[in-house]
Amino acid sequence: MKIITALLFAFNMLVAISPANASQRQAPSDELRELLTRAIADNKSFEDRFDAEVWLLDMSNRLKPFVKDDRKRLDLLKQIHYESSRADLRPELVLAVIEVESRFDKFAISSAGARGLMQVMPFWLKEIGRPEDNLFDMRTNLRMGCTILRHYLDKEKGDLTHALARYNGSLYSHRYTNKVFKALDRRWRCIDC
Repeated sequence: MKIITALLFAFNMLVAISPANASQRQAPSDELRELLTRAIADNKSFEDRFDAEVWLLDMSNRLKPFVKDDRKRLDLLKQIHYESSRADLRPELVLAVIEVESRFDKFAISSAGARGLMQVMPFWLKEIGRPEDNLFDMRTNLRMGCTILRHYLDKEKGDLTHALARYNGSLYSHRYTNKVFKALDRRWRCIDC
């Protein structure tokens, strides 16, 4: 526990002096610190505890404008990290996609009928023989959204621009992909990840 506290303190000091994070200089609250400690101990997709701690704290600060509740924010980040890693995607990319698709509203519904965080179309449930699944369920939505994005990335032989356009259903337009890349660069890209 002393090691985790020391690492959190050291990371907070780095965040405080980083010009890129000038707006995020607040140290985590005691509640957030406790939640982070539990989240780190319960990680399933991080290779080591230090990586988990640094990533979760960093992304938690970035996600706070969208998800105010510490517990919900950390649960969402752990699930995003797990599902994106499972699909061999960068979790920061998935965060950017979610920002553009739903602004982290797990109950979002698009005009086309796409649902949840990653705006998955309901026809996918019928396609895979699971029409009873709930696309508003965070885990279901993230699992399906990450799997679909990975499929399109493979189909496009690693071309992220085309994969994102396919994911959005806008193959011949760069409007959507530009929004995702802008969100990635502005908020989610991390130097040491």
